[in-house]
Amino acid sequence: MAGTSNYPPQTPAPMPVPNQVAIINPQFCAPYPVDLNVVRKLMTWSEGAFGVTDVNGNIVFKVKGKFFSLRDRRILLDAAGNSLVTFQQKMLSAHRRWQVYRGESTDTKDFLFSVKKSSLLQFKTKLDVFLADNTAEDVCDFRIEGSWLERSCVIYAGNSSTIIAQMHRKHTAQSILLGKDNFGVTVYPNVDYAFVVALIVILEEINEDRSD
Repeated sequence: MAGTSNYPPQTPAPMPVPNQVAIINPQFCAPYPVDLNVVRKLMTWSEGAFGVTDVNGNIVFKVKGKFFSLRDRRILLDAAGNSLVTFQQKMLSAHRRWQVYRGESTDTKDFLFSVKKSSLLQFKTKLDVFLADNTAEDVCDFRIEGSWLERSCVIYAGNSSTIIAQMHRKHTAQSILLGKDNFGVTVYPNVDYAFVVALIVILEEINEDRSD
């Protein structure tokens, strides 16, 4: 179970989005804010090097990857090891587009959404998210803006100012000693936190220079 947020009196708690945002599964929508910790091990080739825990340190999601396949491919697993979605980078995509499918499928019928850079040249992070039924892609369904370097990115609904999740950097003695990159994510009420984690995985893939 993911952890709930405890906000000090002077800090307003995130307001629920008007409608439930359930892209991967409604079971990952909570009626309260959910705080998650993302732990990305550095300098590792092992599968499952990207983990997500609740505030108590319990694994909620993990990501395994296939580094030597023809296309970069990642799979998001729940705590029990069930495959939730598969990420696949679109070949020959100038905007670094990633496509996401249900389970371990890459069939068109299981296509859920795609994420791409909003422009080729970027000084700050800006990604557009398009759901499967948005074939025209005139307007994005969600967008991610901010600074990946500072781990300070915000996920918005469409082109609105409605926030569905936001990231914040974490520096701990353990993360420095173990060579891990830690940051937190607050997911707003009624928002699919598996979907938010999927967006963060792609955000990392697009922004990190991969030498593999």
